[in-house]
Amino acid sequence: MSAESKDKLNKVESILVTQLTTKNNRAPYDKLVERFGLKIDYRPFTEVIPVTAKDFRKQKIVLENYTAIILTSKSAVDHFFRLCDEMRYKVPSDLKYFCKSEAVALYLQKHIVYRKRKVFFGKRTLDDLKPSLLKHKKKEKFLLPCSNFGGRNFASFLEENDFDFNESVMYLAASSDISDLEDVFYDILVFFSPLSLQSLYDNFPEFKQNKTRIAAFGKTTAQAVLDRGLRLDIKAPTPETPSMTMAIEKYIRQTLEGASTSGK
Repeated sequence: MSAESKDKLNKVESILVTQLTTKNNRAPYDKLVERFGLKIDYRPFTEVIPVTAKDFRKQKIVLENYTAIILTSKSAVDHFFRLCDEMRYKVPSDLKYFCKSEAVALYLQKHIVYRKRKVFFGKRTLDDLKPSLLKHKKKEKFLLPCSNFGGRNFASFLEENDFDFNESVMYLAASSDISDLEDVFYDILVFFSPLSLQSLYDNFPEFKQNKTRIAAFGKTTAQAVLDRGLRLDIKAPTPETPSMTMAIEKYIRQTLEGASTSGK
């Protein structure tokens, strides 16, 4: 049996989720705790730094010129409205909102009267939102709020399809200080973005995976894990495991079945 196969039989007792979660989002993880007696901790590996109104003005973005906004995350929502407030710009009631997911769309209720606005959203990815975007392509001028890492696949799609749009950096994503975790070890590390993985190496340049299992959510995160030469043990979403907690549960059950089989 290879060393990698043996590692997969190691019992999972502790998990570190590299982001904070809401009470609702923690519910599936709490069920894992109940079912398998796990220890699960939550620690953001990244932090968000607001772009000031002064720095925003340097981008020469005139908010009044845009008739539609594309929102890819809750951070994008918060920082768009924050800058509007700081610049005393009254968001027009006829502004159209195109949201990456229903969760982001519903989050708009924190800032607007949702039922009185034109809101479009996909299920989870850009592909889900493409039909709505293409339908309004010729009518609207789009603004894409993003971090210093850019809108990535959204910007590429808009460019390739000749949309009238501009990106605007409204917040900065940076690595958090997690140096206090140097002597703390977990059986599984769960990553949700390439930046969270970058943060691991920013804090621990000599990180060695050894027996630690790596879980990654999303294609870009999974690729970042592989690019680092790490072993990707758990991947989501997949048709069988659309959520990270489902993928983790499947993996844990496999380790238990494997350990039981090897012990016979």
